[in-house]
Amino acid sequence: MGNLNCCFVTRPSNAANDDFDPLPSEDHSPVVDANIQHISDREDLSQQHKETFFMRYYENYGGKRKGNRRISSHKNGTIHKRYSSCSSIYLDDSTVSQPNLRCTLKCVSLAACYLMKGAHDPPRLKDIFDEELHPLMRPIRKETIINLPEHRHVYKFFKTLFSSAQLTAECAIISLIYVERLMEYAEIDIHPSNWRRIILGAILLASKVWDDQAVWNIDYCQILKDTTVEDMNALEREILQLIMFNINVPSSIYAKYYFDLRTIADENNYIFPAEPLSIDRAKKLEAMNRLSNENWTDDMSHITVKRYISLNPLPTKSVAVLS
Repeated sequence: MGNLNCCFVTRPSNAANDDFDPLPSEDHSPVVDANIQHISDREDLSQQHKETFFMRYYENYGGKRKGNRRISSHKNGTIHKRYSSCSSIYLDDSTVSQPNLRCTLKCVSLAACYLMKGAHDPPRLKDIFDEELHPLMRPIRKETIINLPEHRHVYKFFKTLFSSAQLTAECAIISLIYVERLMEYAEIDIHPSNWRRIILGAILLASKVWDDQAVWNIDYCQILKDTTVEDMNALEREILQLIMFNINVPSSIYAKYYFDLRTIADENNYIFPAEPLSIDRAKKLEAMNRLSNENWTDDMSHITVKRYISLNPLPTKSVAVLS
């Protein structure tokens, strides 16, 4: 078999080499800083209870009156909104997860109009959003960048972009959140001279954050013929920098904006399409309710509830004391 000592190399002991520290092996693993927070941890939770800008301006400029809800007007005795009864149940097709596109665009465009009404005097503007310097459509009429646009014009702009790019209603709500974030972080106002470019930039960003298959910037150039890809890219970069790359939208913030838009819809008679509750939809709702109850039961199973003794089982007879 041979001598086993030939398989080993004995290292001579040297007192001078006892403190020798061999070179560490190369470690290519990334260095992770324990102090770096996740983006969800950096989210300001106080924003969840903060009033949205468009609702504040809506209340201040002739919209909602606190404590006084508007009553829907009926023309010629015809009731446009359907109400449920004992014999029939009507449900609209708009939910938090799947809002109705047409009514959502109407509400978001109305919110944009009230954001323009709440601008400072003089307005706080930036050149990158100035449509006179960077036009989206030519020719530019002077009155369009001075006077407040009508609601139908803002809605038409939203509808053109969303129908051409095939965007969803959730994207409209996300874009409204980004618009208000831009107003707060960059301290700028939405003005007749910049509202198209601000809304376009917010839609560009929201479509890429929300949709899995986002629309390319060059595709918007097919919709807006007088703009360029370089202008789109610069607009998107500027908005990202101004909002400090805070593109995270918690579910609570999204739900708050959705229900505020529903409030505007109810008070301006924007009727969400309602259909009678069908048997298939009733079964789906029942299945979802059953699943929710089962999850709630599983979550509460580990919680022990302390039971208290009432006075009922105690003896009612008392011992009489004779004196």
